[in-house]
Amino acid sequence: MLRPRPIEMREIDPLDPLKPEKASDQQNLWFRVAREIDEAPWLHHCLMAYASDMALLGTGNRPHGISWMTGELMSASLDHAMWFHRPFRADDWMLYTQSSPASSGGRGLNFGHVFTRDGTLVCSMSQEGLIRLHD
Repeated sequence: MLRPRPIEMREIDPLDPLKPEKASDQQNLWFRVAREIDEAPWLHHCLMAYASDMALLGTGNRPHGISWMTGELMSASLDHAMWFHRPFRADDWMLYTQSSPASSGGRGLNFGHVFTRDGTLVCSMSQEGLIRLHD
């Protein structure tokens, strides 16, 4: 957890992943690629896809007060869809808003929206995941 990562993330209202408590089914964070990258739009799209999968699935854990960091949880992405609305730079800070309107029966449905610093919506995504506690 302490080594440099390719994506920088700053949670707005972080929870302690080692001592999770029940919380809102919404979370927000700022993120960007950790270094300047080429102008190619396809590269920015690929990096957005990579970054979007780093935090979205965990949104469904928040209402239950569970975290993958405690070792009691198994989770896997079942599907992940993305829509790119406008050009953006993945190496500039963007706001990632996340919500989980349904998380029950071992599955969680999560939605995300990414905005540039000026408030422009550039990407939307959905992800359904499997969430199981170890026996």
